[in-house]
Amino acid sequence: MDYVSALVPPVVMAVFFIGVIRVIVKTQGGANKAKEDAAVDAALARTDGARQTSATTDA
Repeated sequence: MDYVSALVPPVVMAVFFIGVIRVIVKTQGGANKAKEDAAVDAALARTDGARQTSATTDA
């Protein structure tokens, strides 16, 4: 019976890991891709704007 208790944690972790990978793969692309890309573009534009503003005020 010790071998069962020794194998349960790795099996549970493997099942959880496979589930996480499936969720990641399923959420890539599709209808949400445009929204995610827009959010990333907006965040990058904000950081670029902040960098340019700080560079012009420092000079």
